[in-house]
Amino acid sequence: MAVRRHHKALYLGLISAATTLHHLDQILAHSIVTGYHPDLITATALLRRVSDLGGTAAAPRALRLFSSVPDPDLFLLNVLLRSLPPSTALPLLSSLPRHHPHLRPNTFTYAAVASAASNHPEAAPPLHARIIVDGFANDLFVASSLADLYLNSSQVSLAEKVFDGIPDPDTVLWNTLISGLVKNCSFSRAGSVFQRMVASNSARFDSTTLAVVLPAAAELQDPNLGTLVHCLGIKLGLASPPHVVTGLISMYSKCGDIPAAEFLFEEIEYPDLIAYNAMISGYSINGHIESSVGLFKALLVSGGGRPNSSTMVGLIPVFSPFGYELLARSIHGFAVKAGFDVNSAVSTALTTVYCRLNEMEAARRAFDSMPEKSMASWNAMISGYAQNGLTATAISLFREMQACNLRPNQITVTSMLSACAQLGVLTMGKWVHQIITEEDLELNVFVSTALVDMYAKCGSIAEARSIFDDMEEKNVVSWNAMISAYGIHGRGLESLKLFEAMRSASVAPTGVTFLSVLCACSHGGLVEEGRAIFESMKREHGVEPGTEHYASMVDLLGRAGRLGEALEFIKTTPESAGAGVWGALLGACMIHKESELARYAARKLFELEPENPGYYVLLSNIHSSKRNYLEAAMVRQDAKNRKLAKTPGCTLIEVGDAVHTFTAGDRSHPQSTAIHALLEKLTGKIIEAGYRAETEAALYDVEEEEKEQMVKVHSERLAIAFGLISTGPGTEIRIIKNLRVCLDCHQATKFISKITQRVIVVRDATRFHHFRDGVCSCGDYW
Repeated sequence: MAVRRHHKALYLGLISAATTLHHLDQILAHSIVTGYHPDLITATALLRRVSDLGGTAAAPRALRLFSSVPDPDLFLLNVLLRSLPPSTALPLLSSLPRHHPHLRPNTFTYAAVASAASNHPEAAPPLHARIIVDGFANDLFVASSLADLYLNSSQVSLAEKVFDGIPDPDTVLWNTLISGLVKNCSFSRAGSVFQRMVASNSARFDSTTLAVVLPAAAELQDPNLGTLVHCLGIKLGLASPPHVVTGLISMYSKCGDIPAAEFLFEEIEYPDLIAYNAMISGYSINGHIESSVGLFKALLVSGGGRPNSSTMVGLIPVFSPFGYELLARSIHGFAVKAGFDVNSAVSTALTTVYCRLNEMEAARRAFDSMPEKSMASWNAMISGYAQNGLTATAISLFREMQACNLRPNQITVTSMLSACAQLGVLTMGKWVHQIITEEDLELNVFVSTALVDMYAKCGSIAEARSIFDDMEEKNVVSWNAMISAYGIHGRGLESLKLFEAMRSASVAPTGVTFLSVLCACSHGGLVEEGRAIFESMKREHGVEPGTEHYASMVDLLGRAGRLGEALEFIKTTPESAGAGVWGALLGACMIHKESELARYAARKLFELEPENPGYYVLLSNIHSSKRNYLEAAMVRQDAKNRKLAKTPGCTLIEVGDAVHTFTAGDRSHPQSTAIHALLEKLTGKIIEAGYRAETEAALYDVEEEEKEQMVKVHSERLAIAFGLISTGPGTEIRIIKNLRVCLDCHQATKFISKITQRVIVVRDATRFHHFRDGVCSCGDYW
């Protein structure tokens, strides 16, 4: 017996010291030759070490070792299962009754398999089924492991079903669900689960509970939830552990309460690096860049620890970059020298700050230099492209991300929806919506609002309203998006109704809200309603009108033909209102062909913004419409002398999965011959139906016939013709013009919609036009 104990100690020591699988093979061979194998304790140690050194690649060796033990116990089985891939572990579980009837899986068996399946999301459903069949579905430990497995593979709804199946979840299971939801950016769900935990009489909290829910409050910028967590921590004596205090500092900072964050930081007698990082980041988030840099310097001399990658991320002025370009580049240089630039989080922060400074080449270099790109890295670059108007590049990068088998999250799809909204590509927007459904991404307030905005800007106002009505949670941005949507579609009364509903819901309107309502009133000709809204801004809501609000009021009065009132209103505006109000007045003069007032407005604009070519074009067109061709030519010559170039008009149309772009007179399209042939045929038909070309704003020094030819090949007509030959009868045609649609094309499109029996939706620089059976939704008021 003493000899056997000696052998056991010897083998266990050798197994512990082994550094390769070959060493373990030698130890096993020696134990077999000496007749010591199979010994259960030694075999278990061997199996565990095989797993440590070989991982799942050592599965065949581990299975052979297990099979060589004639009477394995459950502990050895659990060690084996932890080392096997799910594709091997699950069949082994199923075969137990046949090969080892004395082995009955226990709680640790299923937890071991769930742990081994962490990188194999496809294994979760069959494992879940086996757990239910074997009667372990209500076991707390198993449920925690299974929920964690689902959460690690972003299958949030299935994790919640596992949780909901437990009648009395323990603290570990609550914490697992809340933490997993936060990791999956499901912050609203995490907050709701925590509040359910608070309401539960049986739930027990620990400091981990508070630490895992605080990031949800921080990301939601929900001080009510954050304060609830803090108060609960104080009441239960759980608010003092360092990881909770650090979480509170971060939460208060992200909610904009820097004094509270500073108070907590100063209460720490010897703050560690994590606490310093939280406060440095808190200052930076709130635009206190000097304080952030000052605290970083204090860290360097305090002995609180050497800066790490989190320090760099917090220090980079991502949230207030303007005016701190040199600081951003200096931090970048420091990060390179210290070796932090290879860290994904640091590179992502650098990518983001360069994107916000519109230095896209520097941003892309930072992105491309990352050895490993995280989801946050992809999101930063995709979002940067979208926010800087490089929508096609954003979409291309999104496709590249998908090719790398990376699953998007809420931030990714929100950026993509923004890009689709800017481009007006409904098919692609629907594709992103489908991805949201297929990936079971949480429809949080940000994603839902982005969907509302996308559908509205792609012309599907009914779909936008349906999503808006289905939103369980609406913030002020959601209300603004829907109010603005009605405005750009010329449905001013619905916009006003929604504004009243917003007030009834006790959501305080912002400056953006009022701007959206005023624009809606302007496009709908609701002058008195718009005037009342403007007057209520400061008086009832304490919102100070800005330059955009003053310009909207001028636009409202001017569109309605009240040019004298508009001029009188401008005289009451502050000097800072500047070019906006005069530009709105000049636009109104164009609509009503008022050349004298136009000259006056243009003079003001040439003083305020002499390099803006749009004002010269407007004034020239006003003169042309009044047949003052000499003055029109003089204005155009003045613009030429100043080397001012008019923004060229172009029109986009999405057919299938492709976006096609047309410019005036374009013959570069592969189907150009067919397009121009159809356009010629259409022109003949609409003339027969009563159409007459509006050529007043065309160049004065060409013959009338040439003017008609010029307007006939405007980009929007080419796009419509392409849409007609590329889609089946009855299909709705949607186009996007980068400038305001011209009077002649507006008139022609009405006739085209009638003779082709097609609905044609046109989004121009100011609003939507829905053409149906010869009538436009704008009522010729736009």
